[in-house]
Amino acid sequence: MVHEHIDTVDALMAYYVAGSLPEPARVLVESHLEMKPDRRMLVRDLEFLAGEALEQTSETRLDDRDVRLARIFASATPTEPKSPPIASAKPGTFPRALRRLVGFDVDTVPWKTKLPGFKEYSVDIDGCEVSVMWIKPGRALPAHTHKGMELTLIIDGAFNDTRGRFGPGDISVADETIDHRPVAEKDRPCIAFSVLDAPIKLTGSFRQLIGDLIG
Repeated sequence: MVHEHIDTVDALMAYYVAGSLPEPARVLVESHLEMKPDRRMLVRDLEFLAGEALEQTSETRLDDRDVRLARIFASATPTEPKSPPIASAKPGTFPRALRRLVGFDVDTVPWKTKLPGFKEYSVDIDGCEVSVMWIKPGRALPAHTHKGMELTLIIDGAFNDTRGRFGPGDISVADETIDHRPVAEKDRPCIAFSVLDAPIKLTGSFRQLIGDLIG
């Protein structure tokens, strides 16, 4: 996802401030900040620290200054990239940044049933597998670990695993050190948005795997 390893949400925020996240991961953080606006204080603090570090950086001489400026002014005006159409202009379950990325809201997602009680919409964007998931109440996903990074933002409902509970607005950061079996809470479906830069690897016993696949 990035050249360096991300193992905490705070580290993810630092890469967000640095502007080094791929687009789907940036959208995931934007959606998190929309759902939990109090987290913007951390982003402001990181931006302040980054600004201080920039001010303390030594000046570098710019060779051929006039030639470079002439090339900049002579270049074409950059155009804004077109975003996918937003399926619904009215407020919906999905945060605005997520609606712009996938082009749907929760009531118009073209879900595909992957397992009993588990639906998904997935697409590849910027080298990442981007997925929106719907998990029925009480449903367990098969135990797995990761060959790369997986970022998951909970949009509605919640799931629990060995690390604890993840509810609306929470981000799960998982990598090859995490072996987990997320279980949706029983009171409502869990809807989540995930970004992966490598496939998952199923783990656990054969008996448990069969039970989880059947649901």
